[in-house]
Amino acid sequence: MSESISARMRDINIQWLTRAAEFNHLFNTRWLGERFFHLPGDMLAIQELVWRIRPACIVQTGIAAGGGVIFSASMLALATDQGQVIAVEPRLRAEVRERLQSHRLAHRMQLLEGESCADASLAAIRARITGDGPVLVILDLTHTHAHVLRELACYAEFVTRDSYIVVMDTIMEYLPEAMFHGKPYGRGNNPATAVRAFLADDDRFQVDGEIEDRVIMTLSPGGFLKRVR
Repeated sequence: MSESISARMRDINIQWLTRAAEFNHLFNTRWLGERFFHLPGDMLAIQELVWRIRPACIVQTGIAAGGGVIFSASMLALATDQGQVIAVEPRLRAEVRERLQSHRLAHRMQLLEGESCADASLAAIRARITGDGPVLVILDLTHTHAHVLRELACYAEFVTRDSYIVVMDTIMEYLPEAMFHGKPYGRGNNPATAVRAFLADDDRFQVDGEIEDRVIMTLSPGGFLKRVR
């Protein structure tokens, strides 16, 4: 897709998201019964990556209500025999842990409670990544520039060549500032600005714009980072 067409489609995506946010529409999504804050386009994009890469492991920051972990686990169950999700959350609620541990896909999920960039958390993730299979990373925790940039620096090491880091909620850079009143993130301080800073210093990754061009409706424009070297 040409740059001009891509830009126009992104504008349509932003306009739709701005209106949808007025009605809290993004909080209505469920995956297998669990709350899940992704757009259908992002779900299509991630399933395509899982099917294409067949990761041995998806490393995910942010568990929240649990829907994202279940989505990743279900995609792995469709695409792989042994693939695992390793998910880290600083404050894993007891009811969420219990629900995930009793889920029919619990054998696909490894839950870690701790700060995503703490030495102990990174060591635990490193110890759980077994074998030589591909590793895909999804970052969806705290959305400030500083936090996402640190996660990118910490989690890039886990990503295998030709796999991806998916940085969620880069759309914040393009939405109206009024939407972030009282939040610690917003225009100029969000995952998109962190991605730009990360790519300026790390030439192992580049943005794969083809994915968002196909799905159009995404929370992660410019956030599908492919490891190319």
